[in-house]
Amino acid sequence: MNRNSDGLNGFVIRPVALDDVDSVVDLINAVAIKETGMAATGREDQLIEWGLPQFNIETDTQMVLTTEGRLAGFVQLWDSEPHVRYYLFGRVHPDYRHRGVGRSLVEWAEARAWQSVPLAPPEARVSIHTNAVHENEAAHQLFRAQGYRPTRSFYRMVIDMEPSAPPPEPVWPDGIRARPYRLGEEDRAVHATLQEAFRDHWGVVEGESFEEWFHWIEEDEKFDPSVCFLAVAGADEIAGVLMARPEWEGDPNFAWIDELGVLRPWRQRGIGLALLHQSFAAFHRRGRYRVGLGVDGESLTGALHLYEKAGMRIFQQRDAYEKVLRPGVDLSTQAVEE
Repeated sequence: MNRNSDGLNGFVIRPVALDDVDSVVDLINAVAIKETGMAATGREDQLIEWGLPQFNIETDTQMVLTTEGRLAGFVQLWDSEPHVRYYLFGRVHPDYRHRGVGRSLVEWAEARAWQSVPLAPPEARVSIHTNAVHENEAAHQLFRAQGYRPTRSFYRMVIDMEPSAPPPEPVWPDGIRARPYRLGEEDRAVHATLQEAFRDHWGVVEGESFEEWFHWIEEDEKFDPSVCFLAVAGADEIAGVLMARPEWEGDPNFAWIDELGVLRPWRQRGIGLALLHQSFAAFHRRGRYRVGLGVDGESLTGALHLYEKAGMRIFQQRDAYEKVLRPGVDLSTQAVEE
């Protein structure tokens, strides 16, 4: 097949299959290394992602291959209830840029999103979102040409600790103590705490279901609850949660904080900073001297300033884009309600 319905000459288009995982991971990492000098995913993480309950690999993905079978590009669309914010993630191999592959994939994802628009509440605003590394000007031009507008920037931050200099010990407010997450005993309580805390995160509609959230834990062979910490008050009231992993994207020297949330009644007391220092100290003892995380550059709760106070610095910037498919009432968080 040399021509397809998207008008691409010399390419074959079809959905992704699980057997394509190695090709997709290689493509994602080829792009990431070119853009940032670092890999971006691994085989296990990609399979866990595709196994999420709300994702259908047959209907939510598209790939573009050469007639020789080489992967030129792929895209996946995330569509969750209540179907008001869709997320497009796609990559084009550096060898096949400027040949219409990216445009074809973006148009496919948008058409796929339109299939779910009737499922959204009738009064709701419906939009599709994506992002690109700040330095990838070709991607920015593509999104703008397809009618997307920039919304805000997200940063990846890191702290590099000296092996001979442990980080500061956490300073806990009176009545607050830290302990590790007890896997299997308090999973739903931890999830509920994070969901409540992240209601104040820009763009959130309903957050992850428990099944989606716990899928990442139970399917990750490297998940280690001993590097995840709870800030608790009184008998055992959870005030804040930090979820982390001992390595990021297969790099055993780079730990990663996935989620950090403090409930509203407990904010502005230093709990977030103490959780960070607790995590840094735990990783330092294990010989993990580099720890990273992601943050909204305009965080509604001031998270960027918290991480800077903890000694972290920005090492990557990603710029987010949005295209409104249907105007209406915005159901997502846009500001922190007093």
